[in-house]
Amino acid sequence: MIELRPRAELGRANHGWLDTHHHFSFADYHDASRMHWGRLRVWNDDSIAAHSGFPPHPHRDMEIVTYVRKGAISHEDSLGNIGRTVAGDVQVMSAGTGIVHSEFNREDETCELFQIWIYPDRSGLPPSWGTRPFPRGERAGAFVTLASGIEGDADALPIRADARLVAATLSAGQVAEYPIGAGRKVYLVPASGRIEVGEVIAAAGDGVAIRDEALLRVKVVEDSEVVLVDAR
Repeated sequence: MIELRPRAELGRANHGWLDTHHHFSFADYHDASRMHWGRLRVWNDDSIAAHSGFPPHPHRDMEIVTYVRKGAISHEDSLGNIGRTVAGDVQVMSAGTGIVHSEFNREDETCELFQIWIYPDRSGLPPSWGTRPFPRGERAGAFVTLASGIEGDADALPIRADARLVAATLSAGQVAEYPIGAGRKVYLVPASGRIEVGEVIAAAGDGVAIRDEALLRVKVVEDSEVVLVDAR
């Protein structure tokens, strides 16, 4: 099954400083048919205006992955972590027993990012945070795992869930493949460009929900940056 979820049909909220699209029920957007996709609970497509952001707020028992597409986001938390994640890089916050954090765009340009929440395999673990640079050139033409809780993904940022975040930068005319394990689901979003998955054409910001498939095959219509979550 390959289902297109067009960006124009997603949940949306515009707070002035924050323009966001929700792929799954979140805040004031509720759709009983879009509560989660396996262990994937939230995929928000956020545009954060320059010199604005989220003030300190708490999280608990959730794996929160931030994929920055444009600009940079600055993080501070109650553990004393301070960091800045730039376009093409990823940060992971394991909320565990509880953490308070803020995220601000301190740049002179809009920050665009995907914020992705994944249910952890276990609750009640100590909170943690980390970030890592993943230059786009290292994933040119193929899918590369950026964050993962799956055994064997040693080079990825660790998360505490049976899931992985994967990305690729692809040129028009290329074909990229990604094997899907039995019983797993994939949710894919082009960060830019235009792709074909099966009989589905997806443009930037569209969601593609995939299940009961053994192989994901992406044909690139226009130069694209593609991000996906593979989860039980």
